[in-house]
Amino acid sequence: MKPLAIKACAKINLGLLITGRRPDGYHTLETVFAPVNWFDILEFSVADSVSMVCSNSQLPVDESNLCIRAARALQEFTGVRQGVRIALQKQIPFGAGLGGGSSDAATTLKVLNELWGVDVPEAELHRLAVKLGADVPYFLGMKGLAYAAGIGEQLEDLGIRLPYHIVTVFPGEPVSTVWAYRNFYPRFDRQVPDLKTLVRQLCEKNDRSVLDVFENDFQQVVFDHYPIVRQVREELLAAGSFFSSLSGSGSAVFGLFDDTGMAEAAAAVMGGRYSASLTPSGFAVEQ
Repeated sequence: MKPLAIKACAKINLGLLITGRRPDGYHTLETVFAPVNWFDILEFSVADSVSMVCSNSQLPVDESNLCIRAARALQEFTGVRQGVRIALQKQIPFGAGLGGGSSDAATTLKVLNELWGVDVPEAELHRLAVKLGADVPYFLGMKGLAYAAGIGEQLEDLGIRLPYHIVTVFPGEPVSTVWAYRNFYPRFDRQVPDLKTLVRQLCEKNDRSVLDVFENDFQQVVFDHYPIVRQVREELLAAGSFFSSLSGSGSAVFGLFDDTGMAEAAAAVMGGRYSASLTPSGFAVEQ
């Protein structure tokens, strides 16, 4: 059987507001996910055992890898004895806040659910995804913009797409999510804006005044400790982006553009100095 090759897209966060901390140590948040045209490629081959290889030697392919963990979780839930060989062409940078590992894990769950013929219902796959990581559920089935709450697992498909080009840039310095959660500057007592309503105003009415509320609570601490990240944001704004922000816990930064030429030029310039991606307006994930 020929290996099955699947793209696993990254995401950015349009705003990321950390709203509290649960007794179990997890933080609650509100955010809006948007897919971007930066992807890994996973090839799945039927095998007797579960194994993995990766084009990037810095990424572990042992039992700590989210793809392996996803495969093991599905095996344990279903009792299936089949295996798989996963070959990952890693293109989404890690330590970037783009959800590459989470996207790979979600892709693994979806593909193996079919490849192994176990037909686990969507709700059960979602439960398995939550245990793997807070961003994994988004990548299971959402195509465009989605609102997330809780630890990221409470999802609502907004049924809209971002009408702007996105230039996403990785400055080359990874940021640990664990470090970011330990060091961000909490603002738990503030009034949290209605992100769902505001993102609709942005996308359906081009009301850019609402962008002021789309803050990222990791941004300031990352800027304070990683000056290159702040510099990348300034470069995107100078290149014509009308809004630029950190994605996730960083270190990737994205910029929104309404002019195709300016977006292409910015992506070309930024891509000459860093790793960069251009996402066209109205982008959605192909399922």
